[in-house]
Amino acid sequence: MIQKLPKTCGIALLASALLLSAGCSSSKNNSANTANDSTGSDTSPITFSFFGADANPNWNKMQDDVGKEITAKTGVTLNAEFDVGNGGGDRISLMAASGDFPDIIYAKGELGKLVDAGAIIDLTDLIDKYAPHLKKVMSKDMNRMKYSNENQAIYSIPTNTGVDQQYFDVTGGFEVQLRVLKELGYPEIKTVQQFESALKEYVAKHPTTDGQPTIPLLLNADGWKSMITVTNQAAATTGGAGDGEYYVVPETYQTMLHYKRPEEKDYFRWLNHMYNEGLLDKDSFVEKDDQYKSKISSGRVLGLTSVEWEYGDAENALKSAGKDEYSYGHFPVTMGEQYKDNTLQAIGVDGYGISITTACKDPVRAIKFIDWLSSNEGQVLRNWGVEGKQYNIENGVRVIPDEIRNQKVNDSANFGKHTGIDLYTIFGVRYGDGVKDSTGNYYTTNFPEQIIASYSDAEKEALAAYKATTWKDLFPAEDEFPVKEWGALYNMQVPTDGDYQVIYQKTQDIVHKRIPEAILSSPADFDKIYDAFLDELNKVGAEKMEKEYTELVKARVSLFTGKDIK
Repeated sequence: MIQKLPKTCGIALLASALLLSAGCSSSKNNSANTANDSTGSDTSPITFSFFGADANPNWNKMQDDVGKEITAKTGVTLNAEFDVGNGGGDRISLMAASGDFPDIIYAKGELGKLVDAGAIIDLTDLIDKYAPHLKKVMSKDMNRMKYSNENQAIYSIPTNTGVDQQYFDVTGGFEVQLRVLKELGYPEIKTVQQFESALKEYVAKHPTTDGQPTIPLLLNADGWKSMITVTNQAAATTGGAGDGEYYVVPETYQTMLHYKRPEEKDYFRWLNHMYNEGLLDKDSFVEKDDQYKSKISSGRVLGLTSVEWEYGDAENALKSAGKDEYSYGHFPVTMGEQYKDNTLQAIGVDGYGISITTACKDPVRAIKFIDWLSSNEGQVLRNWGVEGKQYNIENGVRVIPDEIRNQKVNDSANFGKHTGIDLYTIFGVRYGDGVKDSTGNYYTTNFPEQIIASYSDAEKEALAAYKATTWKDLFPAEDEFPVKEWGALYNMQVPTDGDYQVIYQKTQDIVHKRIPEAILSSPADFDKIYDAFLDELNKVGAEKMEKEYTELVKARVSLFTGKDIK
């Protein structure tokens, strides 16, 4: 069951199990003198230990420009450690078992384990007393910070989504290299058949790229990345709403593992066809993430089914080498014109967030740190950088100099590492793209003028050919969809004990085994393997799990909307 109240953590510490320090160390500071400071003006030095469930290869121990400014303004230094490739699952399970926690944590989907272990502080009172900036940003969405209907504590502050977010561009979908689009005369790419035809025609003309075999389509099936490039696309191409492993029937809130939708079978059948035609790279299901990125950075991969954050490091390597034509355009590809790509469907304010643990000796100072980063000043710093270094103010308008923009676009890894821009997104709430501050400037740098200015000439040429200004123009608009009443289901907490987790893991093991098996089979065997896959899911308890998940979704809709859901 989901706990109504966190349990007292009575497990003995295993100090040698984790490298993170559980307590806060400070100099010239103690919790007594900060407790009386509700303005956040105390800037005496203090260090918080932190663990982030996402990788952050550009982290520079706050020695970047933004990090130094944050420390100067708040006195806070983060002794931070970030997970590498596993989404924090193993480390957080170990924390929950050992009782050894960092002061602050970004736990992603593993938050429930820490709540059940009694590791997370209810932030409700701290926010009310010491976080005026945070309360202002989240004023319309306070209910969306509550843990559940049963337990309305605030254990996590959502920081990976922006309030009042508008979308001016799209960075996902199905990707095709710009060189392919240009040579083929910028063909229409709206269906998997059109996507396939473009790749097939180009590779026939160019079987090699820089002396290596050209790869028409590449997937990344290394661990959880398989969801991003392999299985999620079955839902996306058939009108599914991007709810992770589940499909939610909008009218009834009934849920099922999305693989059970008959139309999705046809998507995997198409991947099977691509493999048997020699268009899907044969190593997609055996190579590791770094091998996948290496192939992309070689420039010989024509097509992807992903999002920029997943393959961006490899694409940036191409841009840094001056090979802009090897980067990718984004298309709303579906299984047929009867389906609509819902990439731009709004979820409202919901998502992974930051938490303070019971190990933190000064939670007041910690919440004030998060609050300062949520202020107007903190948001501008995190998004734009330091005035006079990463941007200037000209006639009251924030302007990014051309040389800085070029560094950001063409050498993003080094740019982020040295400037700190985009490295601190998860440490405070924020307004989304398209929201302006009191000076009339946007909080973020993602607005049309900046987005268009960041495009390469090859990208601008492609967009002009499609009569578009950004890739968003090719996708169904946000106002064509209702806002999801259940928000982001990847952020919904599920039971950490009982049958649910056991059944879920069994179904995941089956998915990771049977989906590749079906894709790599002969066409004659595909139906037999896929149908057996669905039967196997039910045999391990999928229907029971789906029923439990349905009730969680209904409760979440009730919490978010106030509806009485039966």
